[in-house]
Amino acid sequence: MRKSLITSLALLALCSQVNATEVDILTNQGTIRVDLNDDAAPKSVANFLRYADEGFYNGTIFHRVIRGFMVQGGGFTKDLERKTTHQAVAYEGNNGLANNRGTLAMARTQDPNSATSQFFINQVDNTFLNDGVRGVAGYTVFGKVISGMNIVDAISAVPTSTVGPYQNVPTEPVIIESITRVN
Repeated sequence: MRKSLITSLALLALCSQVNATEVDILTNQGTIRVDLNDDAAPKSVANFLRYADEGFYNGTIFHRVIRGFMVQGGGFTKDLERKTTHQAVAYEGNNGLANNRGTLAMARTQDPNSATSQFFINQVDNTFLNDGVRGVAGYTVFGKVISGMNIVDAISAVPTSTVGPYQNVPTEPVIIESITRVN
């Protein structure tokens, strides 16, 4: 009986890993592999994958890069033209996941239910972005970098400037060439 229980638990752990959704974010700086957390943030993951599967992210840029904070992308072309998005996704920031180094979170306006295509990768632990920390809704974490954090660090170190109304824009575009499912 004990052997059967251990075998069952091992199979469950293996199946959970197999069912995890991984994506590659291919950039002109290198590839970032991300494990999406379908269980904790199902609506945000489905939203992100919809854009990825449609090829929406192809040719978008990391348009906001702040060293020691995060890199944000997924909504603008290299000419800083905003792409048309689908309906916003409901807030899932109270899912127990924290804005720690290497996590992906949905970008949004002041309205917690306004996230569409844009996301950011935390370069450091940003606990002040977590749900309820400042007495308000935080930012929904929905994935974690499992390889390529060195690429995120390199992106965060590129020179930036202000372009029109946009601050912290890389002087040379950091292009998201594609986001594709690994499994």
